[in-house]
Amino acid sequence: MSDTFRSAGLVLSLSCLSLGMSVSVAAPLSPLATAVSAALVAPGPEHQAQESHAEAKHEDGHHDVHADDEHHDDHGHEMEKIVIQATRSGRIADEQPVRVELINREEIEEKAAMRPGNISMLVAETGGVRMQTTSPALGSANIRLQGLYGRYTQLLADGLPLYGNQAASIGLLQIPPTDLGRVEIIKGSASSLYGGSALGGVINLISRKPGDEFKGEVLLNLTTRDGQDLTSYIESPLSDDLKGSLTLGAHHQKSEDIDNDGWFDLAGYERYTARPRLFWEGEQGESLYVTAGAMTEQRNGGTKDGFTMADGNPYVQTQDSERLDGGLVYSQPMSDTLTLHARSSAMVQNHEHGFGLVLEEDRHESYLFETSVSGYNDKTDWLLGVAYQSDMFESETFPTFDYSYEVPGLFAQLDHTLSDTLTASVSARVDDHNEYGTQFSPRVTLLYRPGELTVRGAYAQGYFAPTPFVEDIEAAGLSRLAPIGELQAEEAETASLDFTYTFDSVETSLTLFGSNVDNVTELEVVPTSDGTPPTQVRLTNALGESQIRGSEVLLRYYWRDVKLTASYLYLDATQSVDGQTRTEIALTPKHSAGFVAMWEQHGNFRAGFEAYYTGPQRLNANPFVAESDPYWHLGLMGEITTGRYSWFINFENLLDVKQTDEHPLLLPQQAVSGQWTTDIWSRNDGFIVNAGVRIKFGH
Repeated sequence: MSDTFRSAGLVLSLSCLSLGMSVSVAAPLSPLATAVSAALVAPGPEHQAQESHAEAKHEDGHHDVHADDEHHDDHGHEMEKIVIQATRSGRIADEQPVRVELINREEIEEKAAMRPGNISMLVAETGGVRMQTTSPALGSANIRLQGLYGRYTQLLADGLPLYGNQAASIGLLQIPPTDLGRVEIIKGSASSLYGGSALGGVINLISRKPGDEFKGEVLLNLTTRDGQDLTSYIESPLSDDLKGSLTLGAHHQKSEDIDNDGWFDLAGYERYTARPRLFWEGEQGESLYVTAGAMTEQRNGGTKDGFTMADGNPYVQTQDSERLDGGLVYSQPMSDTLTLHARSSAMVQNHEHGFGLVLEEDRHESYLFETSVSGYNDKTDWLLGVAYQSDMFESETFPTFDYSYEVPGLFAQLDHTLSDTLTASVSARVDDHNEYGTQFSPRVTLLYRPGELTVRGAYAQGYFAPTPFVEDIEAAGLSRLAPIGELQAEEAETASLDFTYTFDSVETSLTLFGSNVDNVTELEVVPTSDGTPPTQVRLTNALGESQIRGSEVLLRYYWRDVKLTASYLYLDATQSVDGQTRTEIALTPKHSAGFVAMWEQHGNFRAGFEAYYTGPQRLNANPFVAESDPYWHLGLMGEITTGRYSWFINFENLLDVKQTDEHPLLLPQQAVSGQWTTDIWSRNDGFIVNAGVRIKFGH
């Protein structure tokens, strides 16, 4: 099918879905409203484009990125005019043609009280975002945006790929939320902005910017599963134009065999992190942001001492990690309307994996160098830049899988105000990939705001450069993988249509979205010539395309100090089996929903209840069941603040849901890929309570 017909088919599918659901425009919308509430909700006519130009024309400048101007709505709720960093345009959230979902500092503090060791819970409870466990032994997970594969999600820190251009899924569990100011999420292909690693979207972690006084906080957390977290954050002015911050963390978790089958359901780890940051602002509008990070972790899972698998041998799985990274973002005005930007980053990560008797040692390296010029007038913002990205992998154990991707590129973006109610954004990127040739990634978005209604439409194309690390390989290692032959770049086109409407104390939002993905990299079994059982798998491109269609709905209601949020996500995700026959994509629930009630008085207390529903999922290569049962996840949390002390407690998984209550986790025989467990489709940690204290100091 030609690209023209395929694109038309995707847009037509969304149009039909829009007609079929048009009656719901003013009804609930999906958790997408975390950012939709700030980025899609029309706040009123006072936010005009000229105001955003005056506040934030330094797209990559860290100073402008954090220049959030708080105000209050008629109901006393704090609203923010937030300059979005991830889109590069320098516009505030309300005026972004590109839909950006936000997780603000208040929500980050709530989730830090529930999961202070990593950001998994922080992003997982956003609409259209699903955490997918990739290694049942070590607990690692990746982020799937609107049903797209987790490897397509680019994780950034202040716009920099500090965790790698193609971050391993374990990295998500090694980032504490302590020093985050907010999180920006772009769903759908963002290759036009960030290249091939952002085929499915971008999650940009924005750091807190120090104020004019010394202050900080320490958080101590304990869990009923013998876990401990200690994190600290301090910030201080260092001179009139220089400020700094430092984040430190120490985290421990004991390995836990919850169902007493000899296999650790909760991986153990010991991790230490450190991240200093410097923020400099010059007298002529220049700004410089510099950061460095260090992390070391030892993680272990698999069989307990004295236990074996079905073949009679123990299978202990371990991973020792060390990561060093650094980055900078610089911005300098060249004239009243022109600004020069530069940014760069470097990341080096060493791993030592243990898969039973197999020990794998490897090294990941990632580098970025980028410079751009941006300008604006009354109706137009534009940006033009050049970039160079490098992503390298070296395995001491299996050097046949080494790769080195060198990708120079050109990118451009144009935002134009067509009328008082209509704004268009066009961005494009051309990458010269050393392995997969020239790649062109366009994106077109429209913003229509005729009043209290906000409508956004987007269409984009992008690509992803395959690596050996699909989910099964991350779980079982490289020992069973055959040498990689000729592969084509994975390609996708994505489209979305968003409606947001606010009236009185109610926010509503509806999103329709769709994706077509070609050349999906997947594993297939290598048959043997003598009829013996196969012992190898190989990577290949799927014959047909994966098709994903869905909708997100969210309803948010404010009543005095209470905020109620209800959300629903529908996904129709199918893949080609043989180029013609289609089947549902595994581990992708068609229906999921959530409800959150939060009662909060700032500076005094907060109490919350959450309920999340996950519908049935097709399971792949599971000898016990072909489809999972639906399940609920319920939680309660409370926090009381007395002066500088905030005492919190969180009850997680109140129903004690465990996948092993439905079927065994361990396979009766080792899979050809080397994996010894079924995929994780539910939870496996059971009921857990954590409690602790947050101590703030300074001004």
